[in-house]
Amino acid sequence: MQTYDDIFQRLVKAAYQGNLNETIETIRQSGQADEEKLELLLHPDNLPPVMHLEQDKCSCPPSSPACQVACLFSAIKRDANGHAIISAEACVGCGLCIESCKSGHLVDRKDFIPLFEELSSGKYPVYAMIAPAFIGQFSSDVTPGKLRTAFKKIGFHGMMEVALFADILTLKEAFEFDQTIQKDQDFLLTSCCCPIWVAMIRKTYSTLILHMPASVSPMIAGGRVIKHLHTGAKTVFIGPCIAKKAEAKEVDIRDAVDFVLTFQEITEIFDAAKIDLSALVEDDREHSSRGGRIYARTGGISTAVSDTLTRLRPNRTIPLRSEQADGIIACKTMLKDALNGEIKANFLEGMGCTGGCVGGPKSLIHVDQATKYVDNYGDEAPYDTPADNPSVLKLLDLLGYKSLDSFLDAPESMFTRRF
Repeated sequence: MQTYDDIFQRLVKAAYQGNLNETIETIRQSGQADEEKLELLLHPDNLPPVMHLEQDKCSCPPSSPACQVACLFSAIKRDANGHAIISAEACVGCGLCIESCKSGHLVDRKDFIPLFEELSSGKYPVYAMIAPAFIGQFSSDVTPGKLRTAFKKIGFHGMMEVALFADILTLKEAFEFDQTIQKDQDFLLTSCCCPIWVAMIRKTYSTLILHMPASVSPMIAGGRVIKHLHTGAKTVFIGPCIAKKAEAKEVDIRDAVDFVLTFQEITEIFDAAKIDLSALVEDDREHSSRGGRIYARTGGISTAVSDTLTRLRPNRTIPLRSEQADGIIACKTMLKDALNGEIKANFLEGMGCTGGCVGGPKSLIHVDQATKYVDNYGDEAPYDTPADNPSVLKLLDLLGYKSLDSFLDAPESMFTRRF
């Protein structure tokens, strides 16, 4: 009997060797357990971001299952037989349950097969959207230009850096801070990055929602912009985060992103397609600012918004004073403090993973190393803030925004989300 990951790897290799259908039939004939795992890979559409396999082999005592104890969002229940049932609606994909499972029966949903069908059909252009945490993940010499070439080799029409859309959201949150924070006791909870942070506020600390700016995440902004500019396009987000799989399915924003892959998944795809990333030629395109690039680590959003605010409103009398929460427990503590009026900051940034996105469960390198790569990439940016980035200004012009301040004149837009 094969593991879920074994079957996934077989399917990826078969897809790029041209014998996918034959491999599927072989797996189906190998036994019921393998066929059940196969069906999860063939039809992932309505599945939660995390799934429990081989229930009868769970090693936890029914009275204290580790996964259920680890879940902070009450997404895991027990049925009459003591089996763990994960709610697709409640699961935010934080990955804590996977870390807690000693038997290895909890796995993340994989969207490869329906994505491969889209890539193979050629019916619509398919765009890769690479998370700001990508730099250094695939080795130190794999540049954005080489990654773009790699994605085209496996069937994508193109690749966009999500950091460019982080630039746009930085502008939006800087303007909203300037408009909203008029007294020392005012504060904003950044809403534009981590889906675990957003879910925690919405599900557990809902009275704080009024302090959240109405912003989508850079991932959602990227998907919507691509679909707006390229009729019929399909969009694929690639990053270190399982929670993005849940975010992409949320009802009010599910129009933006069709598939979500992790860095681990895309690495297996590159390997199956025999793509040597280091040997590829450069395919350079747009440039993000330092602000958008450092979104990948804790403190990056705060720094980006603060620098942009200073650039746009240098004479503000109330400066941005930020505080960051690093990891789920720290996020919970900071939100409790906010409820109790025990904070002194006026801009609160929460990251569900320790270290930020670079500490995500599907990151390929250690969080400290990843943070250094992100900071260095940020320092290499040709522009410090999105307000100075011509790529941002050109993109906004294409979308009908003729000035930076016009963000404030469009309360409902592809960058807006009502919590």
